[in-house]
Amino acid sequence: MKRIQKLPDHLVNQIAAGEVVERPASALKEILENSLDAGADRIGVDLAQGGIKLIRVSDNGGGIAADDLPLALDRHATSKIGSLDDLENVATLGFRGEGLASVASVSRLTLTSRPHDAEHAHQIVAIDGTLHPVEPAAHAPGTSVEIVDLYFNTPARRKFLKSENTEYAHCEATFERIALAHPQVEFILRHNGKVVWRLPQQSLAERVGALLGKDFVEASLPIDTGAAGLTLTGFVASPTYSKASRDAQYFYVNGRFVRDKIAQHALRQAYRDVLHHDRHPAYALFFTLDPANVDVNVHPTKIEVRFRESQGIHQFLFHSVHKALASTTAGASPAVTLDDGQPAGDDATVAANVGRNEDTLAAFSTAAAAARAGDSPQRMPFQQPRYEQQAMPLHVAREAIGGYQRQFAGLREEERGPTPAVTDTPAGSTMIGNPTAGSSIAGSTLATPLSAAKLAALPDASDGIPPLGFALAQLHGVYILSQCEDGLIVVDMHAAHERIVYERLKNALEEDTIPMQPLLLPVSFAADRFEVATAHEHGEAMQRLGIELAPLSPTQIAVRGVPVWLQDGNPVELARAVLKDVREIGLSQVLTERRNELLATMACHGAVRANRQLTLTEMNALLRDMEATERSGQCNHGRPTWSRLSMRDLDNLFMRGR
Repeated sequence: MKRIQKLPDHLVNQIAAGEVVERPASALKEILENSLDAGADRIGVDLAQGGIKLIRVSDNGGGIAADDLPLALDRHATSKIGSLDDLENVATLGFRGEGLASVASVSRLTLTSRPHDAEHAHQIVAIDGTLHPVEPAAHAPGTSVEIVDLYFNTPARRKFLKSENTEYAHCEATFERIALAHPQVEFILRHNGKVVWRLPQQSLAERVGALLGKDFVEASLPIDTGAAGLTLTGFVASPTYSKASRDAQYFYVNGRFVRDKIAQHALRQAYRDVLHHDRHPAYALFFTLDPANVDVNVHPTKIEVRFRESQGIHQFLFHSVHKALASTTAGASPAVTLDDGQPAGDDATVAANVGRNEDTLAAFSTAAAAARAGDSPQRMPFQQPRYEQQAMPLHVAREAIGGYQRQFAGLREEERGPTPAVTDTPAGSTMIGNPTAGSSIAGSTLATPLSAAKLAALPDASDGIPPLGFALAQLHGVYILSQCEDGLIVVDMHAAHERIVYERLKNALEEDTIPMQPLLLPVSFAADRFEVATAHEHGEAMQRLGIELAPLSPTQIAVRGVPVWLQDGNPVELARAVLKDVREIGLSQVLTERRNELLATMACHGAVRANRQLTLTEMNALLRDMEATERSGQCNHGRPTWSRLSMRDLDNLFMRGR
């Protein structure tokens, strides 16, 4: 066994860099926090190749004296704390004094600084952790940190970095999180020489609107509460602005962006009575408390904190947000309106479009609640319609019954016959449904002549009635009512069609590739940086899933093809769902271990939606597909797709024979 030995400082710094500097965004975070701690009110950021080639941060903060420049790149050397009491009451974003030293050990770093009372600036260069002598330099009051070729001396670590687009997306997300919490500071972000963000000094509402979208601010409720030394300010979005993921959740503790389980649970509980369990709230909240009551030294990147009185913090956050949400009323004007009157950005517009249907349904629900509470009609967005049943004349009922008998007469006659041969009918051929109506669900033509083989393959049933019977009607745009041999069948059409599409997708992917339907007119949508990076990195391989995506710009993606069975679905929602899974899980795992989960998501987006009116032809075609599809008794989520009410059950409901 080898003897215990002390590691050299350079190796120690490189080990620390593995924890502190996970990727270029981590190095950017450390430097931005140093600039803010130095009191800067103007910060410029320059990136090249997603931060892998270059990260340069310039500020107008207090600066570093020439004699202190070597110490700034030494481990555990800092001006922010000097004792245990300082550590327990730390009020700065950085305090360990290991960030710059760790970055310098895995890059070529140049630190240039000039205090405001100095005549000129000085700089120091560190290459592979080796410090060069301090030299005079030209620089305005403040500090600049330039990092070139991150991980150039640790090729094994550099291999774990993602593509340029992905790394830049993480850098931009870090920049936005820090800029959001400091609206009093002017920020500029450039990537490959192009200005991406220019944020002037502004109010909190304006900064939130600039970064998260003006529609977020106008759909939000402002919060400004305090009690027992605790303060909570910011914005919580109304439940109608909910999201499918947690991407729009920003929570800060004393100006530091954190992800804390206690805070997340408290905020989730505050939304419990007004938010569907599959949706996530959106908020930008800034929580302030005595630094002595929170421990920020529990994670290498300071992304987690530990509260001294966690139960009290939970109650304060819960009641503050719950009270704000309880103050909303139907038809109320936006609580916050930005003054510039400019339309929201692309991302915000897309978010509004995606949630438009949900907002409409929520508005109906809110209106109904207001009516029950006794609100005046003027405060309701629209009146709830009244439904009155009218009598049906006898001749109309007879015509409807006769038409239905004529519609299926040919099929029943042939099924009753000794052989399944196709015979002439008044319509010219034997068909399921209306012989004169052609329609489709998920790309399959339904009104097609039945061949002898297909008639022979129908499930056995007496009197020519298939197991799931023949469709009678559609109920509230959700359920199909069908008359079977022994009663009534009720089918959840979305769940049933979802299973059918799912099984078809599985079978096609097992044969290597899902057939694609090119779109005559490609559909473009506004995408965030992570979606564009994923489309760049995996676009060609994703064609195996039947989806063709083409990035048009840093904020636009075009959908050029979708799976043939999903051509009637929403291509934008489908593309977003697939991009989300590929980004979070990885394409290789999506196509192997998580394949069925992704196909289930795709099937859900492509299945026929509620409130879509189906013809009898379409309804009967769906029933026949269910009879021929494996595991069609349950949908992809395990819920039943159909239920039977026998004649005995119906007789018991009406007490017949008693």
